[in-house]
Amino acid sequence: MESLLTPREAALRLGISYPTIKQWLYRGKIHAVRTPGGHYRIPEAELDGMLHKTQKPETPKREMMRRLSGRNQLVGRIVEIKIDGLLAQVKLSIGGQIIHSIITAEAVREMHLQVGETAAALIKSTEVMVLRV
Repeated sequence: MESLLTPREAALRLGISYPTIKQWLYRGKIHAVRTPGGHYRIPEAELDGMLHKTQKPETPKREMMRRLSGRNQLVGRIVEIKIDGLLAQVKLSIGGQIIHSIITAEAVREMHLQVGETAAALIKSTEVMVLRV
């Protein structure tokens, strides 16, 4: 079952203000369900398509990454982390698609990665294959 977020939690996740998310709800820009008490609850998947559009405050490390390869970053939400020994498998939901990445367990701990957080997949263009569907 998919997690539902309060408008405040969704605003925090997107890095926007609470009044902005409320306006988006009223205008139908973002879809939500209503509780029996009339409160809005927003499915996490509803935010996936908006993560790349929102701007979070830049940290020096993030600024360095943006200069490294801005065109090959896909922003999404961490949906699963499995750590086994020295390696970790991280699954990102990006626009409804799942991307798997194998990184070191140490990297997961250093970056404090957690399920539900926003992260970016940095893709090395020489390793991307295209398949006609």
